[in-house]
Amino acid sequence: MLKHPRTLPLTAVLALSLPAAAFATNGYFSHGYGTKAKGMAGASGAALPQETMTAFTNPAGIVKLGGRADAGLAFFMPERGYTANNDFIPDPNDPLGAAPITPGTVESDNSVFFIPHLGISWVLDDKSALAVTVAGQGGLNSEYPTATFENFAFEPNTALVFGPGGQPVVGPGGLQFEPVASDDPRNLNRNGQFNASKPTGVDLIQMAIALTYSRQLTERHAIGITPIFAIQRFKAEGLQPFTQIGPDGQPLFSVSPEHVTNNGFDYSYGGGVRVGWLGTVVDGLDLGVSYQTKLYMTDFDDYKGLFAEGGGFDIPAVLNVGAAYKLTPKITLAFEYDRIFYSDVASLNNSNALKPLGNNRLGADDGLGFGWEDINVYKFGAQYDYSDDWSFRLGYSHGDEPFEGAQALFNILAPATITDHFTAGLTYRFGGGHEVNLAYMHAFENEIEGQNQPNTGSQTGNVFMSQNELEISWGYRF
Repeated sequence: MLKHPRTLPLTAVLALSLPAAAFATNGYFSHGYGTKAKGMAGASGAALPQETMTAFTNPAGIVKLGGRADAGLAFFMPERGYTANNDFIPDPNDPLGAAPITPGTVESDNSVFFIPHLGISWVLDDKSALAVTVAGQGGLNSEYPTATFENFAFEPNTALVFGPGGQPVVGPGGLQFEPVASDDPRNLNRNGQFNASKPTGVDLIQMAIALTYSRQLTERHAIGITPIFAIQRFKAEGLQPFTQIGPDGQPLFSVSPEHVTNNGFDYSYGGGVRVGWLGTVVDGLDLGVSYQTKLYMTDFDDYKGLFAEGGGFDIPAVLNVGAAYKLTPKITLAFEYDRIFYSDVASLNNSNALKPLGNNRLGADDGLGFGWEDINVYKFGAQYDYSDDWSFRLGYSHGDEPFEGAQALFNILAPATITDHFTAGLTYRFGGGHEVNLAYMHAFENEIEGQNQPNTGSQTGNVFMSQNELEISWGYRF
C-alpha cells in the first residue's frame, strides 16, 4: 500500500541559503548592505552613502566616500519552521491521491550564521572613484531534523493493482496496492530506495563581487556603474520521494529524477550590472535611483531535476529609489523604496498550487516553483550625529509577503515570511581615520497560513520565521 504517493511541490526544495547564512528577510535579500545602512533598516543605501557597501545599493555614492576601507561580520540568528495540522482527509475521487505532511510543528536546526563583507574605494581624480566590494547577495537555509516528505513515497516493495481493463483499481482510500518481491519489475519502491531521509533541507549560498566606477558629473549630480560577478552554491537533502518512477517505468514527479536531491554541493556562476544616479535637488535634500539587472547564472546541473528550466536559478532584478534630508545639522532622515522582481525567475515564480505531472514536473520549463511574486519594500531611517566621535541610528522597514497562503505549505523549505524589521546602530570614531560600527536588527515573527489542495488535499498549515542580527564592522578613511 501507499504511504501517500503525492507530489509535494518540491519547489519548497528551492529553499536557499546565503553566504553561509539564511537571509530570508525581504524575500531572500538582506534588509541592507553595510553596517551603517543596516542601522537605518537599509534606508540610507540609495541616497546617503557612508561606506563602500553602498555599491550594492547605489554605485553613484562611491565618489562621495573618498579613500575608504570597510570590513565587517554579521551574526545572523533566524528562527524558522512550519506547522502541519492534523486535518488531512483522503479523497477517493482523486485517483493519484494527495498526501499530508506529517502533523506537528518542526523548527529548523542551524540558528547562527556568520556573514562577512569587505570593501575598499580609491580616489582616481577630483571627479571619479573606483571601488571593489564583496558581500552576500541573498539567500536562505533550512535543515529540519525530520523526514519531512516521508508520506510522499510509495511503501517499499509494493505495486499497483490493475483491473480487467488495465486501469489502476481505486478503492475507498484511493489507489490499491499489493506486496511484490523486491526484484519484481512492477515494484514502485524497491527496498525503500525512494524513502525520504533525514535531515530535510536545502542550502544556497550567494556571493557577489562588484567593481564600481563612480563619477561626479556636476557639483550636484553623480553617476555610477557596477559590473557584478556572482557565485552560488546549492545542495538539497531528504527529497527522495520526488525521484520516484511510475509503473510504466517513467519518472513521476521530475524530468530528471537523479538530479533532485542528495547530490552534494553544486555551483553556479554569472553576473549582471547595477547603475545609479545620486543628486542634490535642493540644499539639504539628496535623491538617489539605482537599478540592478537580473544576474544571469549558469544552471545547477546536479539539480536540473529540481529547479525549473533544467536547473535555472537566476538572481532577480532590483530597483532602489531613496531620499536623504538634513533636518538639522545633526539629524538626517532617510527613506528608500525597493522593488524586487522575483516574478522574472521561473524557479521562484512558477506556481506550486499544481500537481507536478506532465509539463509541471520538477525541472521542466513550467516546473513547480515557489509561487513568489514581485515585492515592494519601504524603509525609514534616522541618524543623529551627536558629536565628532559618536553617531546613532534607528530604522524600520516593511515589505510585502512574497507568496500567498495557497503557496505557503510548500514553502516550508523556504519560509521567507518576514515583513517588518526594527533596527538600531551606532558609530564611534577614535582618530586616525578609524571607526567601529554596530548594527542590530530584529525581524518580527510572521506566519503565513495556507492549504495546497492539489498536493496536500484538505490539510492546512503555516510557515513562520523571526530573526535577530548583530553586525560589527571596522572602517578606515585614508
